[in-house]
Amino acid sequence: MTISEQDLIVEVRELSVQRLHKWIRLGWVRPERREGAAFFHDVDVARVRLLNELEHTLEFDDDTVPLVLSLLDQIHGLRNELRCLTLAIEEQPAAIRERIRNAYARIADE
Repeated sequence: MTISEQDLIVEVRELSVQRLHKWIRLGWVRPERREGAAFFHDVDVARVRLLNELEHTLEFDDDTVPLVLSLLDQIHGLRNELRCLTLAIEEQPAAIRERIRNAYARIADE
């Protein structure tokens, strides 16, 4: 689902057009562009809520926010890689899955 910039401003309390445009300009939020208008997917809305919390409530400065976003993006990327690895392992025969479980347990205990 996507929402317009106007709807996003209404939905996220204490968010101004200026702050949203700053985040877009800095690349912290990347809306979809259609016919010159910005549209925001659910993931964008979640990111805007996070940015609003970081800047407005927690009062993080412009130097700290990119670091936090980078770390969160890395965590998200790692979670996706682990999900893909899990799916690949689940496709293997039972004997291979068992060997992987045993190897994992041995390595994790080291």
